[in-house]
Amino acid sequence: MNGRVYIYDTTLRDGSQTEGISFSCEDKLDIYNKMCSFGMDFVEGGWPGSNPRDDEFFSKAPIRDGTALTAFGSTRRYGVNPDEDPNLRALAASRAEWCCIFGKTWDFQVTDALCIGLEDNLRMVEDSVRFLKESGKRVMFDAEHFFDGFRSNRHYALKALQAAEKGGAEWLVLCDTNGGSTPEQVTEAVRIVSESVDAPLGIHCHNDSDLATACTLAAVSAGCRLVQGTVNGLGERCGNANLCTVIPNLSIKMGMDVGRIDTRHLAPLSKYIGEVANMTPSAGMAYVGDRAFTHKGGIHVSALMRNPRTYEHVPPESVGNTRRVLVSDMAGKASITEKLKQLGMMDEGDSRDIVDKIKEMESRGYQFEGADASFELMVRKLRGEFHPRFTVEEFRVFMDEYGTSEGRSEASVKVRDIHGEMEHTAADGNGPVNALDNALRKALRRFFPEMDSLRLTDYKVRVIDEKSATMTAVRVLIRTTDGKDNWTTVGVSTNVIEASMIALLDSIEYSLDKNSRKE
Repeated sequence: MNGRVYIYDTTLRDGSQTEGISFSCEDKLDIYNKMCSFGMDFVEGGWPGSNPRDDEFFSKAPIRDGTALTAFGSTRRYGVNPDEDPNLRALAASRAEWCCIFGKTWDFQVTDALCIGLEDNLRMVEDSVRFLKESGKRVMFDAEHFFDGFRSNRHYALKALQAAEKGGAEWLVLCDTNGGSTPEQVTEAVRIVSESVDAPLGIHCHNDSDLATACTLAAVSAGCRLVQGTVNGLGERCGNANLCTVIPNLSIKMGMDVGRIDTRHLAPLSKYIGEVANMTPSAGMAYVGDRAFTHKGGIHVSALMRNPRTYEHVPPESVGNTRRVLVSDMAGKASITEKLKQLGMMDEGDSRDIVDKIKEMESRGYQFEGADASFELMVRKLRGEFHPRFTVEEFRVFMDEYGTSEGRSEASVKVRDIHGEMEHTAADGNGPVNALDNALRKALRRFFPEMDSLRLTDYKVRVIDEKSATMTAVRVLIRTTDGKDNWTTVGVSTNVIEASMIALLDSIEYSLDKNSRKE
């Protein structure tokens, strides 16, 4: 299959209805510009007249070549002329080239939600589209609840589409608003609709049955040539069709032309939207998720090294993602060889020794899947390439409480450098681990001024065996940055303070070792 499919992004409108998401005007402008650069054919900016934020956005959004700024709204209210309807007037006055308005196509919605006559609704659809058309706008019609309506009263659902087409709609978008349709139902409906109207068809699916992507692709196969969706599948309830999966399926798998879009920029786009929305994208998301091209089993990695097609359906770089190889007690020599290669380390024929060491440490609760720095440090120690630059002679942590105020923590540390000089210092902190981190870096600053650039950015504690209750071992993961690079280390102990200290020491030792190798 081939042919042009137009991509319509509604992240700024439908995506903003996701629970916990609220885009500021600046957020919306940033996302809009990003979508334009990415190559979206249409970007739906919001609903003019519905709130001050959307009005501000439409007043500031630049008109960009290649991407049509689109305003969203509804058909006129019952009993109100189009030129008197505030919603339609706001749409007509907006700077958007295109307007996308939704209207009822399910007879049940017309009689039980709007509580009006079926013919009245058809007139509302037709004259609303015509008003915008005569106002100089290009119009597409979102046929709300179309597939439910098609199954309930096929004749009426088709008449609603024909009313929009008669009013001048240039696209008729079939909406699975409740997200309950199956691909087979969508395919049947699209084929029948395409024989009943002349205007090109679009598809808008929600994911309440986890079938939004499948239904979208089925609609395109049946003849739809415009796809509406959101980045990362954002949207109300279970979300909308995820453009991060729909686009590569259309382009890479189905051979469709998606215009200016380069799928190699998909993963960065996904992460960007996640950052702005303050909602981390799912690691297991197809194509763009952090785990999409992550391999753990040794047999898999062994085959992968011979030919990536053995366990990857597309090259990760084709969607802007990267391949990751995890090291664990399931790893074989091939996994270790590939991991060393990714870390820029040579395979010196000691992969079996490394595997054995990993299995021994993981039996004690260690896990190196998310702690590359600790893994690299362990390998260098096994090879005799690591030379400690300091030792911690002793450390203590104290916790005090004064009245009903929050407890204060204090840590003291004794550190000795390679020349035998001792530094003994103490520091306060917001909790015992923070106090320990402050004291350790304060003591080391005398020997290593670069300690000032290190900062913890994440701290996680995992209980390894809940059934052991308070006697259980814990695994601590610490993420550190020096302002340029980031790395993660791990520590394990039945004492959470000791586990934290192990991870902290690994983090500092990794940093010092890395810097010394650059000199």
